[in-house]
Parts: sequence; structure tokens; C-alpha cells
Amino acid sequence: MPEPNFIDNLNAALPAAARQALGALTHAASARSLPLYAVGGSVRDLLLQRPTLDLDLTLEGDAPALARAVPGALADLRCTVHRAFRTATLKGPGFRIDVASARAETYERPGALPSVRPGPLRDDLRRRDFTVNAIALALTGDSAGSLIDPFHGETDLEAGLLRVLHAASFRDDATRILRGARYEARLGFRFEPQTLRWLRRDVRYLETISGQRLRDELLRVLREPRPESILLRLGELGALAALHPSLSIDERRAAAFARLRDLRDDPPATICLALLAWDLTPSQAAAFAGRLSLTRREAEAVRAAPEAKALLPALSADIPPSRVVELLSPLPAAAVWAMAAAAEGPAADQALHYLRRWRHLKPALDGHALIALGVPPGPRLGEVLRRLKAAKLDGEVRTRRDEERLARAILSRTEAVKAAPSRSS
Repeated sequence: MPEPNFIDNLNAALPAAARQALGALTHAASARSLPLYAVGGSVRDLLLQRPTLDLDLTLEGDAPALARAVPGALADLRCTVHRAFRTATLKGPGFRIDVASARAETYERPGALPSVRPGPLRDDLRRRDFTVNAIALALTGDSAGSLIDPFHGETDLEAGLLRVLHAASFRDDATRILRGARYEARLGFRFEPQTLRWLRRDVRYLETISGQRLRDELLRVLREPRPESILLRLGELGALAALHPSLSIDERRAAAFARLRDLRDDPPATICLALLAWDLTPSQAAAFAGRLSLTRREAEAVRAAPEAKALLPALSADIPPSRVVELLSPLPAAAVWAMAAAAEGPAADQALHYLRRWRHLKPALDGHALIALGVPPGPRLGEVLRRLKAAKLDGEVRTRRDEERLARAILSRTEAVKAAPSRSS
């Protein structure tokens, strides 16, 4: 039986622009007699017959020089070179190709970024996280179209197993724990038993990873189609507590993530972070945001989550819309979306009304119209605007004419107070 034509299969899985860019890279490598390989997730997904939009390529040679030789011949292709890492990225419409020089790496200590040096393909594959990502597809030379699989990753692919390449893998780079949990969920795989034992032994090494790297990996988890399943798995493995001791998740909070997707498509990471922080105290939320080096906007959402939760009793009472807006408007919208997903009953309903309608509601009269009616510029103007908005929210005014009458009434009362004689001592 003939071997599958993996290069044809790879090209068939790519959009036309990516196929053209890959062809240009392959041609340039062949012209220089340089071995070029597809590696990592792109080969794994090819073998699993999953869509491939982003490609990882490894070159036994100068990858930045090869990448720079391509964009001039193709429109809408941008090249970014990372000379220090001997890598380059080609971006086009709807695709990305990363090209790296084959390299070996060593870790001076757990959690440190690796020291890299040029190396052959086998050393490059040995530095991968799991055997299923340590398979290469030769794109040039006499072996073009052949799979290079020195660590039997194809066997693990068929068995649905995630196996690390050596016992110190999680000590070297504990972010592999988070990536592995993502692969379990996305691919329907499971950790191979010995790998799982090493993972549980070394989960504490997540504490050695920088906040920025942890943030990036956690955001990748939260962007998965069902992040709650991954978070539950990370909680079971002890990885959430290793990210920060206050973090945990249970089935009730997992259900809130599912509800969030019912409320809005593709919820942003800021909302998911706020939902993850929903049960934290204010000090825990602040510490969590600091540990993960969150951006200002992300940190605001996380710190606001406990504040939003504290409002649930007030929002569960029978209060008018204007009071709901008064309570919720100081909070970032991400925290209110987390409330809508995590809360139940009237409080969840009030949060949704606020998000979908009330926060956008404005009086028909603006500042210029009020000044024309005689309201003086300054703080009084802002007070009248706020009073008009509250009246509109609560149904006290419905038309522009209603608002004009109310504005005149407020103005008349103000003038009456000013004209009233002061009480002598």
C-alpha cells in the first residue's frame, strides 16, 4: 500500500495564501540545499486530520535569512525576525508561519527560559513538550514527504496519550502542565500514567514560572471552547492552587462559565478572569492579579469581581433601575458580565438588564439643550442630567417634552430655594 502523501495533505489543509507562502519557503530552502521540516502541532493536527491554519517549521540552517527571502515575492506577507532566538514569523491574511533554526536547549534552573544552541533535528524534537508534538515532516531533499518520529509520537497519537520525553520535563518548564491540560480537552487525549505521576510530583514548579508566562498560558486556557473542563482538570491536578493558593473551581463555578457562553458568544478573557476570581476576597483578587502580571484592564476586572459579588444582596431586593445603574456603573463591564453568569435570580436579571439596555440609556436632552432651557453650566448641569437619566430609567419620563417639563421643575425648585430668605440666628 503506498505511503500517504503528507505534503499534499498539508497543502490541501492550508488556505491558498498560506500554501503559496509555504511553497516559496520550500523552494528557497531547496535552492540552498537546506533541510526544512514541518514540526509540532501542525504535523500532529495533520495526522489527526484537523484544520491547520498556523504552521511551525524548523530549518537546519539560518531561519531568519530564509524567511526574509520570501516576502518580497509575495503580496500581503509580513516578516518579523527574532534574531536573538534565531526565529522568524511570516504573517498573511488568516495564517501565520513560524520558522525556527533547529536548536538544542538546556535549562539552568526550573522555570528559567532555556539556553539555546544550534543543533540537529533530533535535538530540536527532543526539546518538545510531548511526543505527539515531536514528529517532523520533511519538506525538502530526498526524504521530502517522510515523517521523522524518533520518539514514537505517532503511536501515542493513535492511543490518545500525552507522554513527556523525559522525567525532568515538567521541572524544566512547568507551563507544559497547562498546555497538557489544554491538549487533553481539545484532542480528547489523556496523560500517559508515568507522565501523570511526574506531573503530580512536579506541579509545584509552576511557582517558579514568571507571572507573564503564566498569564499567557492561562489566557490560552480561557480561549478554549470549554475552558471550565480544563480548569476543573487543573484544579484536580493541583495546578490552579500552584498558580495562586486562593484559586479553585467547582462544578457550580464551571456551570457559570457555560452560562456565560449562553449569554454572549466568544466572551473576552477579561470576563473569564473576573469569573475565575468571583469567589476570592478583595486581597486575594489583588494578589492573584499581581502574581499573573495581568494588564491594567485585566487586573481591574479581577479586583472588581469581589466588589460585584458583595452587591448581590442589594441587587436581589426590589430596587428601581436607576438604583441598579448607580450600583453597577462604577464597576468594569467584565465584572458585571461575571455577575450575570455567576449569580442567580433577580441579581442576575438586573445585571443583564444593566448590560444590555440600562447602561446605554440616555436622556433625549443633552447639556446644550438644558443650557438653552436655562440650566446654568457647571455642577448643577451634571446633576440635572443625572436626574433626567434616573427618571427615564424608572419610567417617570418617556418623551422629550416630559424631560423638558422635569428639567424646568428642577430649575424652578432650585430658584425657589435660592429666593427663600435665610433663617436668622
